[in-house]
Amino acid sequence: MSETTSPTGTGRPWRVAIAGLIGTTIEWYDFFIYALAATLVFAPQFFPSTSSLASTLAALSTFAIGFVARPIGGALIGHFGDRVGRKKMLVLSLLVMGIGTALVGLLPTYATIGVAAPILLVLVRLAQGLAVGGEWGGATLLALEHARTPAQRTLFSSLPQVGLPLGVVLSSMVFLVVRLAVGDGGFVSWGWRLPFLASAVLVVVGLVIRLKLDESPEFERLRSAHTVRRAPIADVFRAPRIWIPASGVTIAASVLGNLLLAFVLGYAAQAKLHSASTMLTVTMVAALLWTVALPLAAVLAGRYGRRPVLVAGIVAMGLWAFPYFALVESGSTVGLFVGSTVAALTIALMTGPYGAYLAEAFPAEVRYSGASVAYGIGGVLGGACAPIVATLLASSTGGLTAVAGYVAVAALVSLAAALALRSPYRPAADDAVSTTSPATPAANA
Repeated sequence: MSETTSPTGTGRPWRVAIAGLIGTTIEWYDFFIYALAATLVFAPQFFPSTSSLASTLAALSTFAIGFVARPIGGALIGHFGDRVGRKKMLVLSLLVMGIGTALVGLLPTYATIGVAAPILLVLVRLAQGLAVGGEWGGATLLALEHARTPAQRTLFSSLPQVGLPLGVVLSSMVFLVVRLAVGDGGFVSWGWRLPFLASAVLVVVGLVIRLKLDESPEFERLRSAHTVRRAPIADVFRAPRIWIPASGVTIAASVLGNLLLAFVLGYAAQAKLHSASTMLTVTMVAALLWTVALPLAAVLAGRYGRRPVLVAGIVAMGLWAFPYFALVESGSTVGLFVGSTVAALTIALMTGPYGAYLAEAFPAEVRYSGASVAYGIGGVLGGACAPIVATLLASSTGGLTAVAGYVAVAALVSLAAALALRSPYRPAADDAVSTTSPATPAANA
């Protein structure tokens, strides 16, 4: 494999990985400014109700809809990613996400157009979910399939995952700056729209970067060998021993990640444990540590094995669940900071190796479809349900102990899935790809 595969494109592995990181950061910025707005703004603006709990649940339901759409988007975009190429689908996903996010910033509220406002919000959220459903798999695969060694594949495929906490940092920072600049009243009435409208600029930057990338070398080999599958998604579902545990692996990180980023923010503010500005600041700091720790976890996985590092992260998360939520309830800012940062580090330990671990569980011919659908299903079972389940548990029990138990159960599910999943597919040599001969188990275990 040459350093570049075209005179104008970008084919160097590290450049492709960095480009993937930038693109996923933009997409997750778009996705998570919605999460922040759902907990801080959307309940009164789009779902007015005499019950604050009902209004909050309705707003969080639109957040969940984005996750429900993810496996559908993963199946659709993944299908064409396995048929026509990774790069084209990545450009499409970024474009759809960016347009959808900008539209949220222009939507009239319930007070202006009545019930049409939440309906339009739901439709835009569906588009966002479809887009992000194909984003993670494509960005991960493009980085993975340009890399040359197993260790590089683990590290480079983790960088698109870093886009998630970076997107959180960027969205939290923008929300915090806007809130401080216009005041609470101005933020609630109109300032919340600015972070959504800013997405249009970010999308242009992301598109310029992605259009310069080369197609995946592994996909080019498949196309040259005429081994592209006609119905890759159907082939994926014919192998339940792969896609079912692959879906389960992501549940724990999705649960805790979305409780950290969505539920705790709203719960702490409503319970008057911490101010919204304090919560946004703590979220940003935790996400920054998450950003740094994630590629370090991938380096550890490249050295000691993907599955041991993944399992260590899942176990650590399950053990930390009860101390974390106790610290949130304590009302101590220091306790909140410690609890949130340690929680973020356990998520980083889990997610560092699982891009490569999930993707290489599927052969290259169906890898985009398989990885995207598995990641999306895990998001539905984990992230989509988590804020709603946690809100119901907290309101019915009057505290967060039951929420911690919920997180511990999610960790057990992902632990069982990680132990059941095998990830045998990888290049047999630096310059030759084999999608039919499994590597030795030790290489990827």
